[in-house]
Amino acid sequence: MNAPAAVKRRLIVAITGATGAIYGVRLLETLRRLPSVETHLVVSAAGWLNIQHELELDRTAVHALADVVHNVRDVGASIASGSFATDGMIVAPCSMRTLASIAHGLSDNLITRAADVVLKERRRLVLLVRETPFNLAHLRNMTAVTEMGGVIFPPLPAFYHKPGSIDELVDHTVARVIDLFGVSEPVAAAWQGMRGEVD
Repeated sequence: MNAPAAVKRRLIVAITGATGAIYGVRLLETLRRLPSVETHLVVSAAGWLNIQHELELDRTAVHALADVVHNVRDVGASIASGSFATDGMIVAPCSMRTLASIAHGLSDNLITRAADVVLKERRRLVLLVRETPFNLAHLRNMTAVTEMGGVIFPPLPAFYHKPGSIDELVDHTVARVIDLFGVSEPVAAAWQGMRGEVD
């Protein structure tokens, strides 16, 4: 008797119009190497503009990194329903417009509808918000999403691991985000503490 096939964990990855398209693409590349994960991709119109401008990638190349691709206008897609089980959603990068729509429950496209579903089903939503400096509306919207159970994760670079390139900075952030979902194998190296004397 054959053993039952392992059920893949589903993660939704959305890419919006904020700068930092590399975070969404690198997430897809990293998750692609995890056989236990099935990715569902949604990209906004402004997200495609940034992918083309910042990374010089076309849609075919990005689509190839995901298991399933959804049109941002298809509010009837599987991920728009709570009955479609997922482990959660990552918006990387997350524009302030998308943040505001999620914070106010607008569900005006598939990205914001899927995020609303993730929140109402008490699943994990992680937003890599990209803007600086923040104004009061940004901060209030981030607070609202946090109060609803979302995780605000600005992709701030860490330097304790002594990165030698932009790629290493991006990889570290991506690994930390993926680890928030408790995949079978940790992606980020665990902090081992600092060496040396401390006064």
